[in-house]
Amino acid sequence: MSRSGPRAVPPGLFLLLIAVCTAVTAANIYVAAPLLPLIARDFGSTPSAVAWIASVAQFGYAAGLLFFAPLGDSVNRRRLVAALSLVTAGALALGAAASGTTALAAAVLVASAATVVPQLLVPLVAERAPAHRRASHVAALIAGLFTGVVAARVLGGLVGQAFGWRYVFVGAAVLTALLGLASAAVLPAERRRRSGPLFAGLAQLPGVVRGSAELRRACIRQGGMYGAWSALWTSLALLLTGDGDGYGMTTATAGLFGLFGLAASVVAPLAGGLVDRFGAARVVSAAYALAAVSVPLFWLGGGALWALCAAAVTLHMALVAGHIANQTLALTTTSTPAVANTAYVVAGFAGGALASALAGTAFTHWGWTGVCAIAALWLTLSWTTTAIRTRKPAAA
Repeated sequence: MSRSGPRAVPPGLFLLLIAVCTAVTAANIYVAAPLLPLIARDFGSTPSAVAWIASVAQFGYAAGLLFFAPLGDSVNRRRLVAALSLVTAGALALGAAASGTTALAAAVLVASAATVVPQLLVPLVAERAPAHRRASHVAALIAGLFTGVVAARVLGGLVGQAFGWRYVFVGAAVLTALLGLASAAVLPAERRRRSGPLFAGLAQLPGVVRGSAELRRACIRQGGMYGAWSALWTSLALLLTGDGDGYGMTTATAGLFGLFGLAASVVAPLAGGLVDRFGAARVVSAAYALAAVSVPLFWLGGGALWALCAAAVTLHMALVAGHIANQTLALTTTSTPAVANTAYVVAGFAGGALASALAGTAFTHWGWTGVCAIAALWLTLSWTTTAIRTRKPAAA
């Protein structure tokens, strides 16, 4: 791949633009979550009855990763980023005009499936970075990603409360088109000649995962960590805005709670430096320890706001540290980084989608305690499975 071209920009500016694009596109996956109470009111339903739309977004993203992210190893990323950005923007615009939950869910599914641009850009940044700074460069994009998640919750809640949830979708569509096309314009020139079918990378996935024990561990760890985060974070709006056992906040006030997610953006550069210095395994272990502390804090937060605030900060720190360590590992363990990255992110979002779907049901039947139980189960299963797999070679 050529590392320069007619649209080459200084490395620092390039990394900044890619990080901003990552933030905007990542926000699309979560744009519906803080708006669930408003969407339910508009469609004459209840927030818990439309909570499944947030899960649709994650399933759509996982499906898009399977089909589109592996193309980063074989096709021109500049054209692919531009095309996917326009498809995402169009789907979001259709979502803004949806007349019911089915039409909205379909639009969210398409938008989420096409908004895989961050996972096309992360392998590119890792490829261009110096080896001793690779995790730090990846951390810059992950900081952008989590900033986008925070923006989706905070700005989405504020704008939705002030103007309606449909305006949030329109704004997301405009920003996605602008940032996606701008990023595509500055990507390095590539002259790739595809050999074999267009979706050959998808067929490679099973073999790539089987061939790397480190990649398998990274996938399991991320699936557990992201699943716990998704279960808690996608259900949080239901707790904060709910009457009775909830806090009875408005959508806008509940959205401000997402500011605690900025802890992830602040921790990301530190976590990247720690991975570069101490290795991924130690950082992941520390991340799981933080996550283990956050779950009981979230449970206490069902009735104590201070515990909920502490839990939000702790869990975001755990998630971003584990994510940077695991993704750096996934990008450097095989000769096909885009395919390996696809396997890694699909595992994470599949775990997240399933956990958030179960959390919605758990909240309906058992309240906030049920949601916390799902998060604890996900962390326990993933850590136990990882521990078993990592001990086997040592015993041989």
